Amino acid sequence: MTTPQPPATAERSPARPSAKRDRRSWTGWGFIGPFAAVFALVFLAPIGYSVYLSLFRDQLIGGTTFVGLDNYQQALQDDQFWASLGRVSAFLAVQVPVMLLIALFVALALDSGRLYGKDFFRISIFLPYAVPAVVATLMWGFMYGSQFGLVGDINDALGVSLPDPLSTELVLASIGNIVTWEFVGYNMLIFYSALRVIPHSLYEAAEIDGAGQFRIVTAIKLPAIRGALVIATIFSIIGSFQLFNEPVILRDLARNAITTDYTPNFYTYSLSFDGQQHNYSATVAIVMGLITMVIAYVVQLRGMRKGA
Repeated sequence: MTTPQPPATAERSPARPSAKRDRRSWTGWGFIGPFAAVFALVFLAPIGYSVYLSLFRDQLIGGTTFVGLDNYQQALQDDQFWASLGRVSAFLAVQVPVMLLIALFVALALDSGRLYGKDFFRISIFLPYAVPAVVATLMWGFMYGSQFGLVGDINDALGVSLPDPLSTELVLASIGNIVTWEFVGYNMLIFYSALRVIPHSLYEAAEIDGAGQFRIVTAIKLPAIRGALVIATIFSIIGSFQLFNEPVILRDLARNAITTDYTPNFYTYSLSFDGQQHNYSATVAIVMGLITMVIAYVVQLRGMRKGA
């Protein structure tokens, strides 16, 4: 009697990804490929080229020479750079809180539903943001003029002598007024959009519990738009450190008050286009970018931390 043999089993070949899966894996790259190419071309490539420039220096003897980190050492010891950085830091410390508080107050007023004609006010407050920064600065610069503008007309009409908004002592505050006028509407829209997505059931529950409007704002609305507050703060910080258009345009009206190193961006521009110091200009720009990035990152961590 013969013992039955077990049926032969076919050897299993190792699993291979199908052609369909291969095509699917390349589909995602096809979608993000154009964006990645543009991002590398207009963002990564200029940064890389700036870093490359910062490692060299044009010298009278020897031409362009590799100097390593000498330009960075010079930037860290540059009094003009640090003075301009201190100036925009003071600008940031005053202008950004004022602007964000005004924008927040307006957004809360619009969201309350008790403001008559809120659509008109919303458009009116946002409208200055649609005005180009150059046009806005020229407009305000004309009004600031003590010899030919609104301030001068008031002085002549009333026989008074108002402080010159373009003087050395007041020009930074005047620039802050222009920037605030330009961007209150932009930040208001961020806050108002965040407020509109809060469920109204929370307000109804709070009113049933006897909470007043102030309590609803502090306990419901402000915590709910915390993310929007952080984003607006980060954008405002970055914008303050990039301050350029307003001082450059106002310089023709206030040459004694606004110098070519008034802000870091103005200083970088002057080094590159007036002084032909392209390598050192790239170095200052990179240092300023790193400082801005660190401060914005710290604000983001602090703002998004639970219990903060």
